[in-house]
Amino acid sequence: MPVPILLVAGFLGAGKTTVVNHLLAHAQGKRIAAVVNDFGAINIDAELIAGASDGVVSLSNGCICCSLEGDLLRTLATLLRRDPRPEIIVIETSGVADPSDIVRNLMDPVVWKEAPLETVLCVVDATQPASALNDALLRSQLKAADVVALSKLDLVDAKVRDEIRDAVRAQRPAAVVVDTIHGEVPAALLFPVELDRVPVPREPGPRRPAADRFETLGWSSDRPVLLPRLQQAIEKLAPKLARAKGLFETVEQPGRLTVFQLAGGRATLAAGGTPAPGVPRSRIVFIAEMGVLSRTELDAIMEGCVAAG
Repeated sequence: MPVPILLVAGFLGAGKTTVVNHLLAHAQGKRIAAVVNDFGAINIDAELIAGASDGVVSLSNGCICCSLEGDLLRTLATLLRRDPRPEIIVIETSGVADPSDIVRNLMDPVVWKEAPLETVLCVVDATQPASALNDALLRSQLKAADVVALSKLDLVDAKVRDEIRDAVRAQRPAAVVVDTIHGEVPAALLFPVELDRVPVPREPGPRRPAADRFETLGWSSDRPVLLPRLQQAIEKLAPKLARAKGLFETVEQPGRLTVFQLAGGRATLAAGGTPAPGVPRSRIVFIAEMGVLSRTELDAIMEGCVAAG
């Protein structure tokens, strides 16, 4: 029987991983295989983890999660050869990906026969201004969507919520728009109710010229950081960043890691585990538009956060 595919798109920090986490944690007996670009972002509850091997995390509820490495079609072929075979495949795209390129790959007749694309879900950050949807990449992500999930609604008032909803509907009137709390999207909107129903192939649209819009700059240190200085550094860097995330040990809490996330201009800190031997104590990845942030500037700002040796 063909295995339906759910494609999850959305800009950096919109909440795609939260949606995928919720799907895996609430599979309701279905064997779901999740294919993600950023494997480390998946944060399934500890009691669901059964084990990991060959780049695949097995979950005790029958689901699995694997990292998208190299060719997507090769990854799908590997999943479809698993025993038992997954019943649903969820693909989480990169935040800077145009879904039409992936849709085009999934229209391959061989792939379609075994794993037809069922639904494209686009996650939209409701805290961003409605005008942000005029961005060419966000328009492409919305254009591909069957379902649009508005995330982070708890951070905006009714007026802002209505404005972003109207802007989404103006861009993609054919899509179903749903409010999403904690990544929960009604499964009936994402997966077929009749298991023998065959999805209809779709037209991915014209191929857009490839253009590198964002770049990733990594920073690491073998020494712990001073938290107040790090907060000042992030505040200085935030206007230039599209996204940032990482782990660091602070002088204030030696022997403990802190998980750092920056999305939509908002920074969050959460307790992490303990530092692993042989790994830098502080590791942060910064994502910015090309040319906006130089390596020299980043290193100068971040080195000011490190405790003296």
